[in-house]
Amino acid sequence: MKQDATRNAAYTVDCEDYVHVVEFNPFDSGDPGNLIAYGGGNYVVVGMCTFQEEEADIEGIQYKTLRTFQHGVRVDGIAWSPETRLDSLPPVIKLFTSDLQDKNEYKVLEGHSDFINGLVFDPKEGQEIASVSDDHTCRIWNLEGMQTAHFVLHSPGMSVCWHPEETFKLMVAEKNGTIRFYDLLTQQAILSLESEQMPLMSAHWCLKNTFKVGAVAGNDWLIWDITRSSYPQDKRPVHMDQACLFRWSTINENLFATTGYPGKIASQFQIHHLGHPQPVLIGSVAVGSGLSWHRTLPLCAIGGDHKLLFWVTEM
Repeated sequence: MKQDATRNAAYTVDCEDYVHVVEFNPFDSGDPGNLIAYGGGNYVVVGMCTFQEEEADIEGIQYKTLRTFQHGVRVDGIAWSPETRLDSLPPVIKLFTSDLQDKNEYKVLEGHSDFINGLVFDPKEGQEIASVSDDHTCRIWNLEGMQTAHFVLHSPGMSVCWHPEETFKLMVAEKNGTIRFYDLLTQQAILSLESEQMPLMSAHWCLKNTFKVGAVAGNDWLIWDITRSSYPQDKRPVHMDQACLFRWSTINENLFATTGYPGKIASQFQIHHLGHPQPVLIGSVAVGSGLSWHRTLPLCAIGGDHKLLFWVTEM
């Protein structure tokens, strides 16, 4: 198991610039292909990709760029709206809206006073966006750009996740190691988790089992069962140069991926399974950034130097 864990990317797509962030569309867009968005220095690209795991007559990966948005600032976060339809409605990225023909619009949401670390659309209606920032706040916005709620944090906000069903529940992870769950109706915190480690850089709510929360803090990954304790149930050191991102698989509640900060040589990417003591896959990216799981396959995307890289694992 162990000697076979290190692997090169299964597929790559060449890009015109360094990729800071990449996100598969997590929602069904009414088309058999997979929408993917990635961003870098001052652009966002929306593309469509299909993999041989999905269609037998494709060799490797089929990729097509649908639209490039130029907008003059570095892109560090991308969120897809559940309203994104390729068969009817226009795709929405962050607050770029496009019909992918000739109508492109974007709106700027202003209010944060420092770097924004995470953002997410509400998964049911796609009418609100939550964001977290180094300015020690979490803010909720409507699509007109008005703030509808505002939570003061005790340290920089690193990650924000919306409950997939109960859309009045929001999870906010702070750099000081605390993860809080907020009720958006009462605008009160209802539960908190402690990592007892700093800095917490990334946390994610498991959408296949919402009792599970995962995070990376220091060099470790940590997993909570929120029905059992506010302290991690499981944790393991994984990245020498500090862990950077944590993402649950969209199809398996025991599968997740982590990345490390780019170290002396390369940043490490790992896929873990809770049933295995060692990572089930280890990849290396020269300057890796971003991390996203395919909606229906055990496949991960990471941004790199002028390319997108894709790794496939078993279930």
